[in-house]
Amino acid sequence: MAQPTGYTRAQIALHWITLVLVALQYILHDSMSVAWAALIDGRDVVFNPLVAQHVATGALVAVLTFVRLGLRLNHGAPPPPASEHAALKIVAQATHWGFYALLILMPVSGAVAWFNSVEGAAQAHNVLKIALLALIALHVVAALVHQFIFKTNLMARMTRPVA
Repeated sequence: MAQPTGYTRAQIALHWITLVLVALQYILHDSMSVAWAALIDGRDVVFNPLVAQHVATGALVAVLTFVRLGLRLNHGAPPPPASEHAALKIVAQATHWGFYALLILMPVSGAVAWFNSVEGAAQAHNVLKIALLALIALHVVAALVHQFIFKTNLMARMTRPVA
């Protein structure tokens, strides 16, 4: 398979949809934390639509991540800029695959914790949450550095699809 020059419309749409869904998970997580504490304390957990939203959105993120993986394996991904240092290419590759892993492991660990009351899975979920935030920060900083310091116009790949 030849390396594409950019991402497809579907790849770009899924990137931004995933961003919005993950942001919602972080913004609206308080109700889930309260419900989890009640569950672990043996108290009744009353229905809360934000808890249902958290569970459903987590499942959707996992499904969309598998779709994204399929698209990446079938279509590929554009190569990093030719002028990029080899170490940065390795970090970029590791970051992208790390995203896929975390975007699957987070919903799985959350589901195991919630549906089976497994505290270890909840602890793993919280550790993964921090790792995902770190990767997001690295990803954003790297995109901005490429755009404004290296001037590679790398960000255009996530706004302009290839045919």
